[in-house]
Amino acid sequence: MTEPHPPKVHDLDARSLRGLAHPLRMQLLDALRFGGPATASQLAEKLGESSGATSYHLRQLAAHGFVEDDPERGKGRERWWKAAVQGLRFDDALLRDPNPDVRGAADLYLHEVATTQTRELSTWLGTRGEWSEAWNRSADMSSMTLRLTPELADELAGKLHDLIDSYRDRPDVADAPDASTMRVQTRTFPISTD
Repeated sequence: MTEPHPPKVHDLDARSLRGLAHPLRMQLLDALRFGGPATASQLAEKLGESSGATSYHLRQLAAHGFVEDDPERGKGRERWWKAAVQGLRFDDALLRDPNPDVRGAADLYLHEVATTQTRELSTWLGTRGEWSEAWNRSADMSSMTLRLTPELADELAGKLHDLIDSYRDRPDVADAPDASTMRVQTRTFPISTD
């Protein structure tokens, strides 16, 4: 049995963040990461955009290493794109960068991630009737409140990520007929209780 390859994660820096921090670019990258290779025209139709806009933004994503040509597909002038990365790693230091453009891009990126996660959850809630009872029972939408220090909150987030990673690319699930792609979202943040 071969060991699964760890996902290729792109560490966002000031330059690459500015290349990604655009709502359509983030949607295009997600569409390729989760839907597989596609042409600019296919992505335009899926996202309700013009093919000119998707072509332009795909080239920008390619310039920053997020997407690449898929030479195994396409005929003639038809250009297929695929995701070059499976994950993104955000460094909170970008929010404190001396350049206001970088801070703005970091803020836009985080808000777009939150919007996407909310949209995905709403889509699940709106389509859950199309899924089996087993999938409905296995879905979870929990909210828990804890009293922690920043160090304990960081430890908790690390343990959650480690646990989730232990379920990634399991060989016993690869060919299971009832397997589906699952979206796991975690959020830990302080709240004011005043």
